[in-house]
Amino acid sequence: MKKYNVAVVGATGAVGEEIFRIFEEIDFPFNKIVPLASERSAGNTITFNNGDLVIKELTETIFHEEEIEIALFSAGGSISEKYASFAVDAGAVVIDNTSHFRMDEDVPLVVPEVNPEEINEWKTTGIIANPNCSTIQMVQALKPLDDAFDLVRVDVATYQATSGGGKEAMEELVTQMQDFFAFKLDDSEHKAFPHQIALNVIPQIDVFMENGYTKEEMKMVNETIKILGKNVEVCATCVRVPTLRGHAESLTLTFDADVDANEAREILAKAPNIIVIDNPAASEYPMPAACVDKNETFVGRIRNDIYRKNVLNMFIVADNLRVGAATNAVRIAQKWVEIQEATK
Repeated sequence: MKKYNVAVVGATGAVGEEIFRIFEEIDFPFNKIVPLASERSAGNTITFNNGDLVIKELTETIFHEEEIEIALFSAGGSISEKYASFAVDAGAVVIDNTSHFRMDEDVPLVVPEVNPEEINEWKTTGIIANPNCSTIQMVQALKPLDDAFDLVRVDVATYQATSGGGKEAMEELVTQMQDFFAFKLDDSEHKAFPHQIALNVIPQIDVFMENGYTKEEMKMVNETIKILGKNVEVCATCVRVPTLRGHAESLTLTFDADVDANEAREILAKAPNIIVIDNPAASEYPMPAACVDKNETFVGRIRNDIYRKNVLNMFIVADNLRVGAATNAVRIAQKWVEIQEATK
């Protein structure tokens, strides 16, 4: 098998660090892996496979210089907007973890467990988009149920961890909790969020749109429709909660056909990269604290609606830095390599 030159843009960020951790855990055919970051981080090192990798500065020419073939971007939309084209011009496939390209009709938006066939469309622009963290774990659970019962509507409320806002957001939660125990919470600053996050929940993620929904909520609406390839109705309420890692979602799913909770449980248990934890009598169900560093999506509290036979309720949890970002990006890279090898 051919070995590939891989670059990770945003190597020092929360998702970038997680990408390197995942590459350490899997057998990926890379010839070399190059960490890229801003000028202020260049020259520093990161530990990888018991050695040190020198961080190189992200420039317009670095992809040519390093002969990069796979470039994973996780450094923010403005960085992807500026530099992705240089990676593509150098002959690399770009797997972008920002929102910048997701709704471009020429860019495939991929969750490998759901629509792997879309990866074949990468040649149009040279770019494959990684969906939003809250969307990824949701569509993983939606796809097998849609295939079985024909999904027509999703109502979702999210409980999203502070790591979705980056390292600074996590640090803000920790600092505020320290201030709470020091009886100084009233004086604690909040910069990452519009309000105090410690001992609080904030029903706002990203900015509000003209329709009253936030940008994060509309991401879930539009991305779900694009990934599933059908005009399913989606209504989302996205809430930031005071946890560090692991997004949770409460789903109410409406199908065209009647659905049985036991059958749905069996279908989900057989779905790729989904683990069903559903034993309420023993207080066993998915929780953020139990999903950290895991590459699977956990589903539980699967139950029929009290009033309607075609409605199902359930609770899903996944590590947002892994499943919702790094793991999905690496799985796209793995599938892309598989396709390249198969077409030789």
